[in-house]
Amino acid sequence: MDPCPFVRVLVGNLALKVPAAARSAGGAGVHPSAHPCFATVRLHNHLSSQTSSVPLVPADHAADAPAASTALAAGFHLSKADIDRLARKSQSLFSSASGSATTKLKVRIYSGRRGRSCGVRSGRLLGKVSLPLDLKAAAEGKAVVFHSGWVGLGKGAGKAQLYLTVTAETDPKFVFEFDGKPEHSPQVFQVQNNRARQPVFTCSFSRRRHSGDSNWRSNSMPLESSSARNWPSSFAPGREGLGKERKGWSVTVHDLSGSPVALASMVTPFVASPGTDRVSRSNPGAWLILRPGVVGTWEPWARLEAWRERGGPSGDGLGHRFELLSTNPSDPGVCLAESTISASRGGKFTVDLTSACGNPLARTTSSLRPCGESTTPSSDYVGFVMSSTIAGEGRSGVGVRPKVEVGERHVRCADDAAAFVAVAAAVDLSMEACRLFSNKLQRGLSFSNLLRRQSSSPI
Repeated sequence: MDPCPFVRVLVGNLALKVPAAARSAGGAGVHPSAHPCFATVRLHNHLSSQTSSVPLVPADHAADAPAASTALAAGFHLSKADIDRLARKSQSLFSSASGSATTKLKVRIYSGRRGRSCGVRSGRLLGKVSLPLDLKAAAEGKAVVFHSGWVGLGKGAGKAQLYLTVTAETDPKFVFEFDGKPEHSPQVFQVQNNRARQPVFTCSFSRRRHSGDSNWRSNSMPLESSSARNWPSSFAPGREGLGKERKGWSVTVHDLSGSPVALASMVTPFVASPGTDRVSRSNPGAWLILRPGVVGTWEPWARLEAWRERGGPSGDGLGHRFELLSTNPSDPGVCLAESTISASRGGKFTVDLTSACGNPLARTTSSLRPCGESTTPSSDYVGFVMSSTIAGEGRSGVGVRPKVEVGERHVRCADDAAAFVAVAAAVDLSMEACRLFSNKLQRGLSFSNLLRRQSSSPI
């Protein structure tokens, strides 16, 4: 298994310095000495912007670097195809003296609170910075510091200044693509060189008669055959289970020899809260991600909880919490990711611990410093861990087939990759499990289609 080349661009150490003259010249406008400031960071015009708070430093602060922030401002992960596309887009507009295309990093600084009102950003724009980045060196395997220091927000003396550090380095990833929806028991392909694809796993989706998480902390569980076809009688074509619940789903990941190498099992049913048709945060459904243990058993590795968030700027969302389980059943798990994905549009599930040990740019270097167990959730999981694309409700159109990226450092063998594939399948299926109970499940999850498809499956 060979990883694909990726470049990681990190932006951090943000600090704002506003001279007293600039504040008084602002008149009645809001100035940052009395209000919080934040920054939006965008890499050219082709990636979504990221937002971070910006601390204010005294106007008479020395010219050296201020104390580093405890968190990154933004991080971008670019494949070789992304870099080539950005280079083509910018070639006609931005070129260095040598003729090589550069990408623009755009930072906008606002005073006020984050958010939007009637589609307009609520903060007051203080200034903006645009820095050219030539990512060619980073793509070739070199760590690059593009900028580390103060830069003026606008022209002329007396203007506000922004301190920031921008670096880039290689961060290879393994890339996998499902060739169908997880409920269709698809093959999973590894993508190499952003083009070549080869099959590495197969998935088997099923429903099991029994569901419950009373033993989810146990050291091991019997390794069940994915060919078992136990169907709950409460499921009928086009109907939900009695009592408004979805339960017993599982996805088993097999290697090409047919051996099971990972399992995502729904251990807590997705149940509608009393008097509603939605799965609430107070009573989420849950999946257990298991890996093979001693012969014939499964070992719990991680747990995923999911629920439906109500409303918000983008409508309802899929809330989720992903935690790594301790090898000691009595120890609590450690949360690695908690966020929300738009229910209508879908999005990306991400586990990224780049700043888990503190800001990796704190010493203006692009190399992630090693950390001990006391400062990171697990010494085995640092930096970028994984991401997967998740289709929105309706499960049609672009992105309906999950695409999984896993950091190279976290894959020592094919079984490691299979565990992350199982996580991606569980998150994707959670979007359906958290559909409003007033809506029917998609056709691919109906009893009749599943029974017909699985009865003819060669697995």
